[in-house]
Amino acid sequence: MTDLEKCLRDFEGYLKKEKNASPNTLSSYLRDLRQFGQWLSTTADKELLQAKEDDISGYFRFLLASGKSQSTVSRSSATLRAYYTHLIEKKKLRENPAKQVELDRQKRKLPQILSSSEVELFLEQPDLREAKGIRDKAMLELLYATGIRVSELIGLDLSDVNLTVGFIHCHSGEKERVIPMYKVAVEALRDYLDHVRPAMVEEADEPALFVNTGGCRMSRQGFWKIVKGYREKAGIVKEITPHTLRHSFAAHLLVNGAELKDIQEMLGHADLSTTKIYTKVVQDRLTEVYRKAHPRA
Repeated sequence: MTDLEKCLRDFEGYLKKEKNASPNTLSSYLRDLRQFGQWLSTTADKELLQAKEDDISGYFRFLLASGKSQSTVSRSSATLRAYYTHLIEKKKLRENPAKQVELDRQKRKLPQILSSSEVELFLEQPDLREAKGIRDKAMLELLYATGIRVSELIGLDLSDVNLTVGFIHCHSGEKERVIPMYKVAVEALRDYLDHVRPAMVEEADEPALFVNTGGCRMSRQGFWKIVKGYREKAGIVKEITPHTLRHSFAAHLLVNGAELKDIQEMLGHADLSTTKIYTKVVQDRLTEVYRKAHPRA
């Protein structure tokens, strides 16, 4: 086994046991670390333990020059910070060579969010006279109520919902989050479960919470089409994806006084720095409103 493979195996164990990383996070972090390790070996003839700040900043410049997106470089930066923090905790290093590296980057692209009125307009689009509309309303309300990812939404089972107390249990890898729902989302879910889902499922023991018209678990692609259709129906110019509702959920909570730590918990972010991006979103939004509304701005 090579030194790089040993490092990857060690990091994998740390992410699984100490950080309870989801499969997606695990895959991304290990891929990023492998790519950096290979580049470092080829370019500087160094192992991961020998990397310095100049090596890491050089690697980021290499990624950007190779046409990698800013989000890819930012993720690689987060991976290397996490890896070297782990080595410090194991007392294999004294300083984190990735901690002080400034990315040579363009202005970071902020997440797209909807205004409260745009959210209301969007959520009004499903036709509640139809079974499909009742199902879609429940899905959209639940997404905005909880801020869960689309993969988590379609992965929900009946057993993950507690309408009595208004909570859902969301599973992501080995981690589980308990997230509250507002009253309208609870009512929309109850309407779907009582009047629509029983007629949609083919098998009585189907565990999936949300099913398609064929009676099987809703797919990611199927839900994306639903979102796209209602955006067009609402006439909203902004691009809306399932993640847009997640971003809007977080930004609106922050505007209304929620603590970043609580938002991090509900979103399932491993690192608070990921959640802090919404502070910038809110600041930019308030600045825009101020400039448009203040008579002397």
